[in-house]
Amino acid sequence: MLTSLAIRDIVLIERLDLAFGPGLTVLTGETGAGKSILLDSLGLALGARAESGLVRTGQAQASVAAAFAPADAHPARTLLTEQGIEADDEIVLRRIVTTDGRSRAFVNDQPVGLALLRRLGALLVEVQGQHDQVGLTDPAHHAGLLDAAGGLDPLRQASATAHRAWREAERVLAAARERIAAAQRDEDFLRHAVAELESLAPAEGEEDDLAAERQQLQQGERRGEAIAEALASLQPRDRRSANPAAALRGAARALERLPAPNTDAEPALEAIGRALDALGEAETALERLVQDAAPDPRRLEQVEERLFALRAAARKHLVAVVELPALLASLRERLAALDAGTGEVSVAEARVAATRATYLDAAGRLTAARRDAAAKLERSLARELPPLKLDRARLVVEVAPRPEAAWGPEGMDRVTFLVATNPGQAPGALDKVASGGELSRLMLALKVVLARGSPVPTLVFDEVDSGVGGATAAAVGERLLRVAERLQVLVVTHSPQVAARGSRHLSVAKSVKAGRAETRVTPLDAPQRREEIARMLAGEHVTEAARMAADSLLAGGLL
Repeated sequence: MLTSLAIRDIVLIERLDLAFGPGLTVLTGETGAGKSILLDSLGLALGARAESGLVRTGQAQASVAAAFAPADAHPARTLLTEQGIEADDEIVLRRIVTTDGRSRAFVNDQPVGLALLRRLGALLVEVQGQHDQVGLTDPAHHAGLLDAAGGLDPLRQASATAHRAWREAERVLAAARERIAAAQRDEDFLRHAVAELESLAPAEGEEDDLAAERQQLQQGERRGEAIAEALASLQPRDRRSANPAAALRGAARALERLPAPNTDAEPALEAIGRALDALGEAETALERLVQDAAPDPRRLEQVEERLFALRAAARKHLVAVVELPALLASLRERLAALDAGTGEVSVAEARVAATRATYLDAAGRLTAARRDAAAKLERSLARELPPLKLDRARLVVEVAPRPEAAWGPEGMDRVTFLVATNPGQAPGALDKVASGGELSRLMLALKVVLARGSPVPTLVFDEVDSGVGGATAAAVGERLLRVAERLQVLVVTHSPQVAARGSRHLSVAKSVKAGRAETRVTPLDAPQRREEIARMLAGEHVTEAARMAADSLLAGGLL
């Protein structure tokens, strides 16, 4: 619901703050007073085209802010949440226009694009005017309106659910076919690559293990050389080289030849004996090390050959060596998909057929229900048209099949509201067949019937009573009041019969202040309403008879 409208420096309006409530609000005033400026201002907040001519003369910019209080579950709040904009109790749409025609848009003080502002505006307000019909004239909305009027939401949801399942099954089938096609294109390569990698049999972490073993083998060669050199020093094969064991034994024999007693030489002999024992132990340990450290003369070569083969395969397939096992598994899967592809596609095709059949059933039931709802809607509209001076008009709700390519979550039908305004005339699009006044009254009749299912909480009618009077104008007012029982309705009117039906009455007047024309809007109390309706009845000179007639209208009587 529209709760307030703040206008600054737009055309003849310097500053205007209006509050709105539920029910039917009427705006009246003489021609040229500025009622259209109010509608243009509201349209600007809803995303209408901005023009520099809207800016009041002498000002740098104009602005308008419209505040709304939609229900918690209203689609406008959902849209704001999707856009990351917080929606508190109110949603405020604001627009600023400068003298060069440029504009900026804001929602709850956050800058937004004009497209988002228009989307929000379409969810919050619907404007019905003689020359600018918004909402019901768009066939894209007709299916939703018919479904809401007929209470078909459960069937519509079932159709949407079945459609999603069908499209998902088609996506799975397309993916399966693409995998098989890709595998078939690469079948020779896949089989060769799998055979080659299976022959190579790369293992997880093998490169690191081989690199560590190669390093150990390379170090083992140097270690063996050092041990052999040490042993050669203790056991020289060259007779010219000093042999430590022979030297120690020679020293011991020399000491043993000393004349007796040679007790003073015994410590030296004992030390030489210990040295010979230690030397023997060292030789034994070195010989054991030589045996243990002796490398396999082929192992280092084998390790290096294996590393070369792994790295060559990795370069060939443009992966790291560590990724070769995963590559082999992936290639095997692709081959398996190729081998088992026919079965997978068959299963997917069966799933597509089953989900399509489910969708056809759900959408078919929705179509049948729509045809019944369309017939009921036509009958309901037929009862509303004669009192609105449209007794010759005939409104047709056409439920026609769409081509399969156009089937969607909302079903298989194209729902269109058509009208014929004269007998024998073929029904045509709403905005192509009816005149401005006829179209406005047709929109009103539709809204009377469809108000229950309307997602838009605020309706604006611009001179829906144009060209009619008396009983027809009274019928217009009575229907506006019926719509206002469910929705907020704002109507610009020149008809006293319509004005008398309002729960709120705003008077629009133009005056001259300091040599400049200015539009003012005044909320009217009961005495002021009586006087305004009397003016609408009598013209410039209000008579007592006009006031009495106004009393009759305000009391619900007819003139």
